[in-house]
Amino acid sequence: MQHSAVPELAHTHTRPIHWVATATAVAGVVALSSVLQPNPATAAQAAGPQSQQAPVTTAAPNPAHVDFPIDCGPVKALVVKKATGDLDGDGRPETVAVVHCDAPMGTPPDAVYVLTQAADAKKPRVVATLIDPKDRTNVKTLTVADGTVLADTLGYSSDSVPSCCPDVHTSVKWQWKNGTFLRSTPAGARSV
Repeated sequence: MQHSAVPELAHTHTRPIHWVATATAVAGVVALSSVLQPNPATAAQAAGPQSQQAPVTTAAPNPAHVDFPIDCGPVKALVVKKATGDLDGDGRPETVAVVHCDAPMGTPPDAVYVLTQAADAKKPRVVATLIDPKDRTNVKTLTVADGTVLADTLGYSSDSVPSCCPDVHTSVKWQWKNGTFLRSTPAGARSV
């Protein structure tokens, strides 16, 4: 056996500490990459005679940061459903929130609010009330599609109907027209 003229170097042999150090470094890189993410794209094409300017990407208003105009007494207002979409055609999404009081018993009536948030505002704000809690209505489904708010609701035919047993089912829609939300009944909708 012939011996090498160069002495053995300590760093050319792997030891368990080398594997631990490598694993720690890789785990640190993976953890750091999950925290550091690029900002969302906000580039827009230059407006020209044959091109339209792309809207700036913005997040829909978060209903968790809103003081809703609903009187819940000692309990808090609870957001039970939400849907988002551009309702007024300005390129910025609005949020439609179904809210009721977090009552310990019974079925509290729902309210439906439209939220918006200006680019320079810290908190979103309520800009419209589509259903007032005084209407004694419960919202079963809520969607936003093509600038239209759609909801299936349960209500009461008179004040003598007990709160436990709504007897009217209605499908409704709202569209933004001439500075206000217009309410209508979609084609094919039925009431019970």
